[in-house]
Amino acid sequence: MNREAQLEEAICFAALNVPDAELRARFLGRACAGDARLQAAVEELLLAHAGAEDFFAQGRAAVNAPELDAQTAAALRAAEGEADFTDEQIGCRVGRYQLLQKIGEGGCGVVYLAEQQEPVRRQVALKVIKLGMDTKNVIARFEAERQALALMDHPNIARVLDAGATDTGRPFFVMELVRGTRITKYCDDNNLNTVQRLEQFIQVCRAIQHAHQKGIIHRDIKPSNILVMLHDGMPVPKVIDFGIAKATEGRLTDNTMFTAAEQFVGTPAYMSPEQAEICGLDVDTRSDIYSLGVLLYELLTGRTPFDTAVLMKSGLDEMRRTLREQEPQLPSTMITSLRRTELTLTASQRHAEPPKLISEIKGDLDWIVMKALEKDRARRYETANGLAMEIQRFLDNEPVVARPPSQLYRFQKLVRRNKIVFAAGGAVALALAIGLGLSTWLFFREREARFHERDARERETQLRAEAEDRAKITQAVMFVSQGKYDEADEILSEVKFFPVNPTLDCASALRSVGEWQALQSHWQLASERYSALMKIDKLDSPGQVIFDYQACSVILAENGDLEQFRRLWRMAVTNFAATPNGSILLAFNLLPLSNSEIETMKPMMDALEKQVRSLSKSHQSEWTFMPIALWQYRCGNYDATIQWCQRALAQGNKFPCSDATIHVILAMGYYQNGQSNEAGSELALGRQLIDDKFKTGLDHGRPGSGFWYDWVYARQLSQEAAALIHADAEPSGPSDAGQ
Repeated sequence: MNREAQLEEAICFAALNVPDAELRARFLGRACAGDARLQAAVEELLLAHAGAEDFFAQGRAAVNAPELDAQTAAALRAAEGEADFTDEQIGCRVGRYQLLQKIGEGGCGVVYLAEQQEPVRRQVALKVIKLGMDTKNVIARFEAERQALALMDHPNIARVLDAGATDTGRPFFVMELVRGTRITKYCDDNNLNTVQRLEQFIQVCRAIQHAHQKGIIHRDIKPSNILVMLHDGMPVPKVIDFGIAKATEGRLTDNTMFTAAEQFVGTPAYMSPEQAEICGLDVDTRSDIYSLGVLLYELLTGRTPFDTAVLMKSGLDEMRRTLREQEPQLPSTMITSLRRTELTLTASQRHAEPPKLISEIKGDLDWIVMKALEKDRARRYETANGLAMEIQRFLDNEPVVARPPSQLYRFQKLVRRNKIVFAAGGAVALALAIGLGLSTWLFFREREARFHERDARERETQLRAEAEDRAKITQAVMFVSQGKYDEADEILSEVKFFPVNPTLDCASALRSVGEWQALQSHWQLASERYSALMKIDKLDSPGQVIFDYQACSVILAENGDLEQFRRLWRMAVTNFAATPNGSILLAFNLLPLSNSEIETMKPMMDALEKQVRSLSKSHQSEWTFMPIALWQYRCGNYDATIQWCQRALAQGNKFPCSDATIHVILAMGYYQNGQSNEAGSELALGRQLIDDKFKTGLDHGRPGSGFWYDWVYARQLSQEAAALIHADAEPSGPSDAGQ
């Protein structure tokens, strides 16, 4: 294109932004500088494009404007200045809002930071149509954005708060102020790994799904329209700018705009093929699925499927051809093709080494992205929620729906090209298949009959065994009621399968025999009885179930069965997560915890501590403070351990068992805090109480003063403290219990 043609087109582009006929005539006169031939050529272009105002308004984002020399550019700027277009001044009021700062500008709207004074005082974002852009179509598009946002209520979509018109009659609306960073920049600046990026992307998909359910297509999904803000320290993506949104059901406003022929709506790099295509094909929600696919591609690779700069330089027709016909590279292939320095930078921004990043993307993520970017929209994901669920399946290591179309797709094409050959071959294959199928069906039917017969015999045997076990359990319950624990234990040892729906008598028998064995220091036998009890302990009161958990945890620890102890720990965490119980949490702090176990228990312990702090003084006791003191010790908070122990010892309602345990915990806290003398004194006090109890022998015990397993718990904890404070001491072994 020669310089004269460039100048004509540039002046034409500029004149299209001047809606007033008189102002446009003044603009042309100054821009053409008295050149009648030039002015006539421009006016001819304007006449030729009289029906395509929206095309040029939106197309400037897609078609590269001519590059001009400095003298011509200066003349155009001077001519545009004659139109005397000015935006609202900072500090002035628009409705109830005072403009504080200009924070953004789009093709037809300007966004300001504004302050609302009444009825509440807050900062908001106020968007108003730019002066000189208030044509019917632009006003309709602006009104569409206002109505589109007003329809939606989703945590990941900027909310509309108010709307109105300026003194000059130009519409504006007010929405919540999103102080955020575009999603790609936020992910790169914070070096989010692939999983974290996918979690952010899922939230964006759910926001777009919400818009689609309200009948709104965004049509301009891109990073600058998705801002990430921090809420309570957590990143929350917000979808903004529904300025070119389209209603899929009904109308957004009375002036809803229809896309004219050859109108280019959207951002080229993120635009679906049907959105860019010049045809009568309507744009539906699957256009947004394509744009989400481009966004996902960019989050994974740092680049869009088609280079933005190349698209802008190629011209409108070539751009459309590229979007419609050219297949993008796989994301993993795009990463692999980068130069070494670019690859290293891209991988570091995703908190990974280059080989690991390529490995993460290659495979499932490649196919997910390419399914979203299908040229044929019928082969994309049907909904944004479907794309989100696909990503979630990938994160959960589940099979994904997306599959490479190569084998099956090519075979279908081959069949369509050779219908007669495949029809004849299909008839022969069908006959063979029917014969083979019939014989196979007869074979499987016979085998199924044999299986049914065998299953019936096995079921009969099982029912007989269950009946025998029920009889033994009934006999054991009778022995327990007579105080014959030896006989009851012998009978229970012969039971192979305890019933799925046990009785209270069965649970009581197991508990009584297990406790009897524990009081005799028969820890292995006690462990077997209590382990069976925990599998069927579903009918007793919640309080009794808690006591059983405590007793079983102490027995398993005393027996050295750490694997069973950890399994019971996980069961307790699951069952009591919603209602933290001090006794349960104390029991499962008996042994040192791993970092992951501490993290698992932390919410429960925080809830318990909050609950204890809210108790009135009359409801506080050593037992309420003891779990928190030991928890603080397991977490390494030794000052807090000492404070909680001292608070417990200051209570008036003391019992020897709780006193002994508190002294032991305090001893470990003092020792870890460097106070060795105090640690020794506290340990001596605790062990004295424990030794006195075990000299007289264990008994069942009673609430408040401590059951038998509370004393065993105290002794186990004292052994840990003794090993810590006096490494050369020989703590008493499990066999000392009950002596």
